[in-house]
Amino acid sequence: MLPLFLRKKLLKHEKLQKILGNIGWLFFDKVFRVGLVFCLNIWITRYLGPDRFGLISYATSVVSLFLAIANLGLYGIVVRDLVRLPEARHEILGSALMLRLAGGLVCLVIALIAVNLMRPDDQTTALLVAIIGFGMIFQACEVFDFWFLSQLQSRYSLFANLPSLVLGSIVKVYLVYSGAPLVAFAWTTLFEVVCGSLGFVLVYQRATGDLLRLRVSGAWLKNLLRDCSPLIFAGLMVMVYTRIDQVMLGQMLGDRSVGVYAAAAQIAEFWFVIPVILLQSMFSTMIEIRKMGEEQYYNILQKAFDLMALVSYLFFLALILFSGTIMTTLYGPAYLEGGGILSVYVVSGIFVMLGHVREYWATMENVTRLSLYSTTAGALINVALNYLLIPALGPVGAAYATLAALCCSSYLINLLSLRTIKIFHMQTQALMVLPALFRLWKTRV
Repeated sequence: MLPLFLRKKLLKHEKLQKILGNIGWLFFDKVFRVGLVFCLNIWITRYLGPDRFGLISYATSVVSLFLAIANLGLYGIVVRDLVRLPEARHEILGSALMLRLAGGLVCLVIALIAVNLMRPDDQTTALLVAIIGFGMIFQACEVFDFWFLSQLQSRYSLFANLPSLVLGSIVKVYLVYSGAPLVAFAWTTLFEVVCGSLGFVLVYQRATGDLLRLRVSGAWLKNLLRDCSPLIFAGLMVMVYTRIDQVMLGQMLGDRSVGVYAAAAQIAEFWFVIPVILLQSMFSTMIEIRKMGEEQYYNILQKAFDLMALVSYLFFLALILFSGTIMTTLYGPAYLEGGGILSVYVVSGIFVMLGHVREYWATMENVTRLSLYSTTAGALINVALNYLLIPALGPVGAAYATLAALCCSSYLINLLSLRTIKIFHMQTQALMVLPALFRLWKTRV
């Protein structure tokens, strides 16, 4: 389907063919998944209304705060180590699986304690957190996806995920048609996670035949914990400044405000999948290019920043211009207030994307403590601004707080360290639309 001159160039670059093929599988998987989930969530959001949708969004946000700890920040670390040492995959994956299982169990207990402290007399919220939070244990099986990503074989991720997505969607359609209670949607969320986890186990075994060869290694447990320990707290801080707004809204203004805010955030974040697909496919190649020389490495890093910024501009300009119409058309008049929230929240996407590229750089350079400092600063800024702005501006104040926190933690804070000042300059260049377009235009296959 490509022009002849592009096909000829691709034939000369085997690695580039693998990257583009992997992007194709990732794109189909993620876009199909996000597209289906997004459309289904619009229907569910209208069905539940702001109050009930706000309640389940509050419960999901509470779980998300602890999911960051349960994940242990292992994604980039494990993919990096699998690219460098594929012969040690049995020990790496076995050790990572054990860490994720333990992390999920501990975080489930902590989440239940936290929700009972925040809402001691609200049994419905506690039940929702318990059901949704139980999925953190099963999500440990995502470590098998790390192997597929490290080998640029993301088609296997599609084979693992697709059945659970289809089954879960069918169940949710039935729930809406049958007028099911709120808790049924929480059970369906858990069902999807369990099916997806089983899918990863089966597909990994089918693709490699090595499931029973996984081993837990004390040395690898130590190595993984050492490298990811700064990322555990950093991941928590990321979730704090991306999800604490919904938790604080629920505590300060009630579930209805959370519902309207979460509906706006759903629209603002739906396109994030496209840049993340590109970065995931580029990651293992960037690790290899780093070995070839600093100039090539930083050239491709600059192009990654440029691409993220340009994609962000394309999406958020359209969403800002038509925010009110989009909210009422998709969700109905009950969500009219979400237009103002959407027009502010969507701008933060550009800093999310620039931050993603910086995190990949930090992982490749093994300077993950920089991530810890920046995300901690962002979390503190977000919490402080939420306390100040939510009482004054309502849900829109939470959107401004998130935007300010992401701008500071993903961009401005890079000015404060000699190690990251080069990253700040690269991000600044990416924010300049015409030079970024020119750099990407000059790129040759």
